[in-house]
Amino acid sequence: MKIMKEFREFAVRGNVIDLAVGVIIGGAFGKIVTSVVNDVVMPPIGRLLGAVDFKDLYIPLEATKMINGHEVSTLKEAKDSGMAVIAYGQFINVLIEFLIIAFCVFMLVKGINMLKREQKKEEVAAEPTTKDCPYCYSSIPVQATRCGHCTSQLTKTEPSAGV
Repeated sequence: MKIMKEFREFAVRGNVIDLAVGVIIGGAFGKIVTSVVNDVVMPPIGRLLGAVDFKDLYIPLEATKMINGHEVSTLKEAKDSGMAVIAYGQFINVLIEFLIIAFCVFMLVKGINMLKREQKKEEVAAEPTTKDCPYCYSSIPVQATRCGHCTSQLTKTEPSAGV
């Protein structure tokens, strides 16, 4: 029972839930990128290169086999016949998918870093609104000329302890 309690505490922690949401969204994003590469990017590139379908590009590692009287001509036929091949067309598609995902992650991280820098600038740029009285060290407004706690007369040239 103790293990179940510990597991429940672990599973409902905020970081684990955030991680789970990130993995689910990442998986969905990966499918979108796969579709963009296979259905949008690669067909025009293949058309420009002479009606080439990249996912069918392969190098046979053994003599070409014959199936039902005709030579193996597609990657699917080669794999179905048990032929050893290097499917470099698939590799090209996966490489392009990776580059798109990596670029999107880069842009996301860059945007987050930019927001953090802007937030730091705002924090640094904020002028202090209070200062410490040099006599009693109580916090008083910056523009005060007399301390509200000890009633000491303050001048503009006096150094303040907190600023």
